[in-house]
Amino acid sequence: MKDSRQPTRRAAPADGSPAPGHVHLIGAGPGDPDLLTLRALRLIQSADVVVHDRLVADEILACIPARTRRVAVGKAAGFHPVPQERINEILVELGRAGLTVARLKGGDPTIFGRGGEEFAALTAAGIPCDYTPGITAAQGAAAVLRLPLTHRRWSTGLRYVTGHRARGAPLDLDWASLADPRTTLAVYMGAANMAEIATRLIAHGMPADLPVLAVSQASTPRERHLRGDLGSIAGMVRDNPMPAPMLFLIGHVAALAEDADPPVSVPAPAELRVPHG
Repeated sequence: MKDSRQPTRRAAPADGSPAPGHVHLIGAGPGDPDLLTLRALRLIQSADVVVHDRLVADEILACIPARTRRVAVGKAAGFHPVPQERINEILVELGRAGLTVARLKGGDPTIFGRGGEEFAALTAAGIPCDYTPGITAAQGAAAVLRLPLTHRRWSTGLRYVTGHRARGAPLDLDWASLADPRTTLAVYMGAANMAEIATRLIAHGMPADLPVLAVSQASTPRERHLRGDLGSIAGMVRDNPMPAPMLFLIGHVAALAEDADPPVSVPAPAELRVPHG
């Protein structure tokens, strides 16, 4: 039986150039190094080079051996010193040099991480490539705040939603289908557009008093929270800015969160109140 943990090695080309290396698209999780998978940690510590995003937590970067080459390709909102096309080229160049590359991304590489674009570029260039999943921010925040993302009584579904479009394009989301109060929405990269998101959801029938949690830097020592409702959360974030990455959890389950400040602005429905202690 094939050992899936080992990269597939290809024979060197007849022209004498190096055999292609292997690129691992790795989810670094939300920030807490305890939430790294064993596979991710092994690949990070055995790679020839680690190519990492800006939002990979310092605690995760500390797991990279001192001898390992690092390439930072981080981006921030409106500031892309290394464009995605150049990142793709860097990965291909490293792979063609015969190196084992750990491409480290915050959260999971297949959830708003552009992992699909990088995978396509690498496979088109003939570079072996695979995914290593990571715990996404919504799961990390839910664990820290001790809330379920779904609940058979109050939330029968979970949807991951982008709150940002590339190059400032309009948010052309299917608002009617998203405005379901029995579905938990995990909105990524939504801080700048939260007022529009809330307005659209309310206009399509989602209650203005539906609980919402805004979580900054989930699962790290710097984690911060704001808890309100759909009608108030945009103003709360504007008046109490928090650093990226920021996640919004919209839905009844947000009322079950523990230890979130400030307190809920609107009392949770009686059936959602859970005694603690």
